[in-house]
Amino acid sequence: MSTLIAVLLLLATIVMIVGLIRKVRQYHATPAPLKIPVTPAPKTTGGVVLRLAKEVIFFAALFRSNKWTWLFGWMFHIGLALAFVRHLRYVIDPDGMFAIIWPLISLEIVQSAGKYAGLAMLAGLLGLFARRIFVARVRYISAPSDYLMLLLLIVIAVSGLMMSFVSHIDIVQLKTFMLGMLSFDFKELPESGVLLIHLSLVALLGFILPVSKLLHIPGVFFSPTRNQVDNPREKRHLAPWAAKYDATRGSDKNAAVAD
Repeated sequence: MSTLIAVLLLLATIVMIVGLIRKVRQYHATPAPLKIPVTPAPKTTGGVVLRLAKEVIFFAALFRSNKWTWLFGWMFHIGLALAFVRHLRYVIDPDGMFAIIWPLISLEIVQSAGKYAGLAMLAGLLGLFARRIFVARVRYISAPSDYLMLLLLIVIAVSGLMMSFVSHIDIVQLKTFMLGMLSFDFKELPESGVLLIHLSLVALLGFILPVSKLLHIPGVFFSPTRNQVDNPREKRHLAPWAAKYDATRGSDKNAAVAD
């Protein structure tokens, strides 16, 4: 079972990374023929960077749109980020190549924040799930996959919290397993049914992520309504794929004028 879980986690990681790279390349290659930033929009590149930072960190547009959705969404995402930082202790060797960040993630305040952030993560997920059930307009546009994705994340959060507060496991043995998995030297997992469920569902999430709505993770950076500078009067917007055609047409016009 330990070997099976290790193989699943490795395969899920490969599928997730390759899938995300493929999608990022697809997003980057998709043409944006028009200037369509949502106004009021920044008129400089620095302003666009600041706008994207506010969207990624604080969900500024969602805050203006719906305060309850913003609250639940932000609780989930900030809880997930803190829990992710806490989990780094299982895959980083204090004497390895990432040892430089070990003093940071091993701080008691970081580990405690990550531990209780799981509660905020679960509360946010439950709020988002209730929103899809009780808000009629959201329920109308919700597909079965939307509910299943939320349920998957909820069970992952619940199983993780159970290991933190209810059914404790041997974290030293777990770290040995994780480090061994990364070096393809498979070790034994701690005996825990909750841990098996947690890791199996995390692997499932890795397989699903590249083909799910969770692709908004990289997609937010490629949204033309957010990443474009609002300068259509100062500078003509020309998509890269149209530049060659435009140059050829310009040459034809110049030749016609000369004739």
